[in-house]
Amino acid sequence: MLDNALKIIEALGRHPDEESIDVLRDLGTNSSREDVREGTATALISKNNEKAYRILVASEGKGINDLSTKVALFTVGKLVQLQDKEELIKVLDETINSESSEEIKTTARSLKALITLSE
Repeated sequence: MLDNALKIIEALGRHPDEESIDVLRDLGTNSSREDVREGTATALISKNNEKAYRILVASEGKGINDLSTKVALFTVGKLVQLQDKEELIKVLDETINSESSEEIKTTARSLKALITLSE
């Protein structure tokens, strides 16, 4: 069953419809299973757009803010490895300057610094 769920998540990552991002957010990021949340992070990153990055960067308990250190670090690693970081940097900057919680903004600042140092 898990293998099928991961295949569905992967397919949603390749699906061009914007609504697939909502499905990934609602189902994948809320899963109790770390491997499903990691697969969801990978699928959202593959979207390479503002809406997907906003979920991974600016949402409590999701993506880089996941309550599991393993999932959060997995997501950070995938984001740092991106070739085209333009949309991601835009979302990080908007998050840092937003009304988000200090914890969210601090995490966004940390990721931006890590990306800057890794280039």
